[in-house]
Amino acid sequence: MGLTKQYLRYVASAVFGVIGSQKANIAYVTLRGGEKGRYVAVAACEHVFIWDVRKGEKVLILQGQKHEVTFLCPSPDGVHIAVGYEDGAVRIFSLLNGESNVSFSGHKSAVSVIHYDELGARLVTGSKDTDVIVWDIINECGLYRLKGHKDVITQALFLKDRNLLVTSSKDSFVKWWDLDTQHCFKTMVGHRSEVRSFLLMKADSELRAWDISYLQEVRRNTTLFSLHESRHMDPSSKKRILSCKKAGSVLREARDRVVSLAADAKARVIACHGNDSVLELFTVLSEAEVQRKMTRKMKKAKKKATGEEEAEPVVERMLKDEIIRLTNIKASAKIRWVECLSCAGGELKVALLLQNNTVETYSLRTSDKTPTPTANKTARLTLGGHRTDVRTLAFSSDNLAVLSASGDTVKVWNRSTLQVIRTMGCEYALCSLFVPGDRQIILGTKSGKLQIFELASGSLLETVDAHNGALWSLCLAPDQRGLVTGSADKTVKFWEFELIKDQGTGHKRLTVKHARTLQLEEDVLCVKFSPDQRLLAVSLLDCTVKVFYTDTLKFFLSLYGHKLPVLCLDISHDSTLIATGSADRNVKIWGLDFGDCHRSMFAHDDSVMFLQFVPKTHLFFTAGKDRKIKQWDADKFEHIQTLEGHHREVWCLAISPSGDHLVSSSHDKSLRLWERTREPIILEEEREMEREAEFEESMSKGDVPVVSAHFSTETTIASAERIMEALELHKEENRKMEEHKYACQTAGKELPPPKPNPILVAFGNISCVFLPSCGCVGITSELEVSLLVLPFPYVPELLKLFNSYIQQGLEVELVCRCLFFLLRIHFGQISSNQMLLSVIDELRTNTLSKVCEIRDVMGFNSAALQFLQREIEKKEDVMFFAEATGKLKEKKRRRRKRERTILTIA
Repeated sequence: MGLTKQYLRYVASAVFGVIGSQKANIAYVTLRGGEKGRYVAVAACEHVFIWDVRKGEKVLILQGQKHEVTFLCPSPDGVHIAVGYEDGAVRIFSLLNGESNVSFSGHKSAVSVIHYDELGARLVTGSKDTDVIVWDIINECGLYRLKGHKDVITQALFLKDRNLLVTSSKDSFVKWWDLDTQHCFKTMVGHRSEVRSFLLMKADSELRAWDISYLQEVRRNTTLFSLHESRHMDPSSKKRILSCKKAGSVLREARDRVVSLAADAKARVIACHGNDSVLELFTVLSEAEVQRKMTRKMKKAKKKATGEEEAEPVVERMLKDEIIRLTNIKASAKIRWVECLSCAGGELKVALLLQNNTVETYSLRTSDKTPTPTANKTARLTLGGHRTDVRTLAFSSDNLAVLSASGDTVKVWNRSTLQVIRTMGCEYALCSLFVPGDRQIILGTKSGKLQIFELASGSLLETVDAHNGALWSLCLAPDQRGLVTGSADKTVKFWEFELIKDQGTGHKRLTVKHARTLQLEEDVLCVKFSPDQRLLAVSLLDCTVKVFYTDTLKFFLSLYGHKLPVLCLDISHDSTLIATGSADRNVKIWGLDFGDCHRSMFAHDDSVMFLQFVPKTHLFFTAGKDRKIKQWDADKFEHIQTLEGHHREVWCLAISPSGDHLVSSSHDKSLRLWERTREPIILEEEREMEREAEFEESMSKGDVPVVSAHFSTETTIASAERIMEALELHKEENRKMEEHKYACQTAGKELPPPKPNPILVAFGNISCVFLPSCGCVGITSELEVSLLVLPFPYVPELLKLFNSYIQQGLEVELVCRCLFFLLRIHFGQISSNQMLLSVIDELRTNTLSKVCEIRDVMGFNSAALQFLQREIEKKEDVMFFAEATGKLKEKKRRRRKRERTILTIA
């Protein structure tokens, strides 16, 4: 098959710039018998990264597929790690080679919690679909599904030495499950709001502890914090497995809700935090320490009671005597997840995943006799990513270096190795570029400044106060002698490169000199030179794009048509086309000669944030807040390819000068590299694959399309064409009747009526020809598909016709079916059309009255027929439908008998 134009496919090449995603937790792991507490596993979008916190290096990547990671849980033996994903799947990876040989699929939505049992043979998973599933890892199958919670599962734990499971949920309940019978035997309702985690936790400023007494063994008593002797017994009911009684509360210093709660493997240290950057650590005293503490309290009480004639004092043992505050850890940013690990010698290691794409680890000695031991920061993983969202990207002229800048740092990456070459501190960057020669870079900041950095030394050469408002856009001049800037202060400024002598070093350095200023009436959002440097395009906050001559700065063209501001634009290499992307989700392609709009295309489901042409082609890429990157053909106005992979809004992208690579940044803190392959794209196959993917996604979510089993065939298209012809004919006949009426009024006498259309004569001189001309009145499915193919401009006229049909009582049932179908598929356009509101209101009144009238007639006719049947049977002494009636009675009798049998067995 010959191809008139060949498009090459872009595929995902790498993900970099992300240290840890906040959607999943952090976990300590061991690699090949390595040091305990040296390696941590964190989610990185759809992958899992294993970091060596001592070296600050990535040592292993567990490759994901498409969906984002939502939970991690290492196995008890430390050889495997279970990973839960957003689509409900669970995969088990080997930490020896990073391969996954076991996967489970049973949840309908994101996995929210995973835990192994003590032996590592079973796995329990909880999900947003409110189900809890227990899996058999050895046989690689599901054991049973536990239903009962009404909201997201937040924690699920096996109990040691017992076949019991305890789960918590955001529905405020904690449930106990007997896994032998797979039923819930106890529900704890002590919490008034969401239960976020386990040990047990309440979603406010206090932690609650519960004593758990196993009634089969009176001597063993366990709390979710520690093991100690029983104090609260419930011997009244021997049939229950256990009893729970509140032991007390531990008051936190913070007053906000608890976000996550963790404990070490020995349950001696409890860590919790809220929405701030403070981690609170509590320690659970041993029984010997508690007894010593109680002895001291007793001595004090006796000493206080000396000399008083009273009975021996009683000292009550409280929860604060068993759980005491250890210390607080102040992190550098808000904490998202915490993991604790007890090591030899009483050392406690704490790993924190922060909300700013950072991992920090701390170490403290719990065996120290000091009241509040000090936690020392041992590592901080920051080099491999940005702390805030990357808002600007740029490629070097040799395609080898990638520049990314965020709210506090600017980084230069090696494209082939994805390693950071330079990291430099900066202000909040909004735009950037490489200076010709690739030795310096220039940033435009939110404060309106230009910052010039030298890559060799990584130093800031100069900061220029360029504008009084945010500097939204930079563009290098095609002659590479200067640049242009656009700002929120309603000005566009032209700058020229200069080499000046540095006062401190005596060497020459680069600077910029202000040359000209173009004053405008609105904020400038984007500026772009035409490649021939003849024109300058400027997008303004008033939703227009204005084009000026570069040499004289005189106005040339104004491009208006977008309903919301134009956030991005670009000009093709031959200076003939300009493409604009707007917050109204549309992309428009304009001719730069006369400013005519060649085509307007609906591009994204949210704002179009970035647009750029592929060098030396008329192909361009767009990035949107809908998490997608799309490629388009500006000549044929076709959508070529969609690049999916980001899990949050895509802010910007950059195309290499060769066009072989593409880099994008997103709110998920990741940078993604896309590479052009030699594989051609066949657009028909691409569209078919997209339709199949959309259909599968809708079916997985339970959405049923309006018309899912029918496609446009020759019959349905012909039916739709007949509908359109009938409407046009009706409109023409109405016009003739209006002209005839006007002519009669002008002449003052009755004139002969105009000749009717031959089609009306063929149908028997009727005036309403729509329904008979449809050709598929009796086939509902074909009628609906015909109406689905019908263009919307014909729908208003059709609704007016429906109103007249219902008033005349013509085919009311069929008209109602067509009316409801049109309202369902065109609801948005119909409801937003002010002209149709009166028509819809009149339709509602007429339809309700006519349908009620038909229902009354049908009920009257049915009652009349039944009366006639009884009269004839009585008069003629016969039984109408005797055989059928007898069979129906026998069938009902058998059904009632079967129902009674089932109830007796139950």
